[in-house]
Amino acid sequence: MTATVRDEHPGGHVDEATARETAEQARETEWRKPSFGRELFLGRLRLDLVHPHPEPDPADVERGEAYLARVREFTATRIDGRRIEREDRIDDDTLRGLRELGAFGMKIDPAYGGVGLSQYYYGRALMIISSASPAVAALLSAHQSIGVPQPLKLFGTEAQKRRYLPRLAAGEISAFLLTEPDVGSDPARLATSATRTDDGGYRIDGVKLWATNGVLADLLVVLARVPDAGITAFVVPADAEGITVERRNSFMGLRGLENSVTRFDRVYVPAADRIGAEGQGLKIALTTLNTGRLALPAPCVGAAKYSLAVTRQFAAARVQWGKPVGAHEAVAGQLAELAAGTYGMEAVLDLCDLLADDDRNDIRIEAAIAKLYASELGWRIVDAAMQIRGGRGYETADSLAARGERPIRTEQLLRDMRINRIFEGSSEIMRLFIAREAVDQHLSVAGELIDPKVALPGKARAGARAGAFYARWLPGLTVGRGQNPASYTEFGPLARHLRYVERASRRLARSTFYAMARWQGGLERKERFLGRIVDIGAELFAMTAACVRASRDERAGSPHAAASAELADLFCMQATARAEALFDALWRNDDELARRAAARVLDGRYAFLEEGILPPSDDGPWVAHHEPGPATVPSVRRHVPR
Repeated sequence: MTATVRDEHPGGHVDEATARETAEQARETEWRKPSFGRELFLGRLRLDLVHPHPEPDPADVERGEAYLARVREFTATRIDGRRIEREDRIDDDTLRGLRELGAFGMKIDPAYGGVGLSQYYYGRALMIISSASPAVAALLSAHQSIGVPQPLKLFGTEAQKRRYLPRLAAGEISAFLLTEPDVGSDPARLATSATRTDDGGYRIDGVKLWATNGVLADLLVVLARVPDAGITAFVVPADAEGITVERRNSFMGLRGLENSVTRFDRVYVPAADRIGAEGQGLKIALTTLNTGRLALPAPCVGAAKYSLAVTRQFAAARVQWGKPVGAHEAVAGQLAELAAGTYGMEAVLDLCDLLADDDRNDIRIEAAIAKLYASELGWRIVDAAMQIRGGRGYETADSLAARGERPIRTEQLLRDMRINRIFEGSSEIMRLFIAREAVDQHLSVAGELIDPKVALPGKARAGARAGAFYARWLPGLTVGRGQNPASYTEFGPLARHLRYVERASRRLARSTFYAMARWQGGLERKERFLGRIVDIGAELFAMTAACVRASRDERAGSPHAAASAELADLFCMQATARAEALFDALWRNDDELARRAAARVLDGRYAFLEEGILPPSDDGPWVAHHEPGPATVPSVRRHVPR
């Protein structure tokens, strides 16, 4: 990876074209390895890429199972989730225990003092820990999924790895600092600067917002803009002169999260602590997130499992109108969605984790789908659990315990779960990211044809390329194995679902082609259409994962094989219904009407609807602009005893 992103926009206004260009330059442009997700969006069900279901390496199994046993025991005896929730703080004893467990080095290679877990077992460990405290899982995830260990693993020099990875494996905590008060998913406006010094180092100035672990971190990954080069990544000690943690932020959920506003005032960083080349920072960050996003679905699946367990038990014990509430059809339907949804989410997580462990796959689309799908479906599952538990779902665990009932934390789960639709790329941004990757093949052959900036000779060449590609590609979308009733028979009763996936994949690809022909360059602004395309692809991916998982269980002689097949069948029926509704909405929707209405909302035409209440506070700006410079408040950085 040698491309450098050159963008000179230190905050302030950046036009749409420049913002898109910055993001485009930072993405990985080549597909060197196969991707099941990419093929699916192109209308090709490459089942050979995921079936038979990938299996973990035996050495990973031995190491992983032994470590998970330690994690279970530690989580059950040393993590007091209710205390963390009450105190809004992960206590020092828990942090010391995590260090003793080696939890801060779960993904660090044993050569540098880490545990060396595979992605699959790392996800399983996070799932267990999140069942006691999602805040502790978030601490560990932010530390090693996007914090210093992962960028150094992928892009660091051997000297950097030897210097920092043993410290991190031993328990020093890291954080990732990209977001700024006025910069979220639009990195073109990034204002934090890294000015070169005479000795070849840098001076960093700026303010970073929402840095998970920022209050107690020892080492930071900082993204800053180098003049004439672009966004660049650095490893920075958190106690370096000029760094001030100005605030510990508070949130709706994940109480105990040590999330900061961090200011940099002429912070010196030697050239040896730059990660990669100048201008590669955004590309490094996005590549890190490709795998880092897989840490989020694990706690989502854990939350779904917890919801299923407590809801099943409650619905069987709670009697209304002469029978258990779970026996009433309205609740029974919700229970079925809980069970099938949990099965499908776990199937997606397991498949993506094992694909990530197999270096033969490009999993950028799969990881993004896993994050999007688990956060969205997981939220619906947790919400359904609260609905079934009723008032007891809305009541806090401590209040339930005070009344003598089981301290079930459904309301906390709902609060904790909500952030996953925002963390590390909101669902809206994830859909646009996946959509861009899904249409990459089309843009590579026809991009210049629909680009208004390209002159006629360029369009002529693009037209020739596009004609040759579509002459081969389009005929393949008319018929396929999904139309043959004898296809995929090795999957037994589930074969019909894979036949649907194959047919729907071709239909999805045709829909994308029709949209490009209709809107051409304007397609990139049809965000609701693209979102539906992505959501259909996600459902098809999840159906495939569920069928492949059930097939694996049958081949392995699992005692749960029959139950697994039942759940896969139910999940696929539910996913098919969702996909069909999305297909229908591709061309029959209120998108244009909604766009016009939104413009009128912004113009104040409908402001009369806001009358009749006390107006919202106008005390302060909607977005606070923190100018670089000396800190005006004492640092609130937390020092944790070692």
